[in-house]
Amino acid sequence: VVFLYQTLDMFEFDQYLGFLAFLSILTIGFWLMIFLLTFVIPYWLFGAAKERFDEWRTEKRQTE
Repeated sequence: VVFLYQTLDMFEFDQYLGFLAFLSILTIGFWLMIFLLTFVIPYWLFGAAKERFDEWRTEKRQTE
């Protein structure tokens, strides 16, 4: 008697490693996107706006 579950291998070892690599890359990309959207981009935008405001303020003081 041949059992059915023995003949249905879901993954071979190299496919398993490829699947783990895919999940790892997907997870790293997800957390990188979260980090960029919540910290890096707002920090960059706030810094650029603050620098532009400081330049505008010094230009205004020099013309007065």
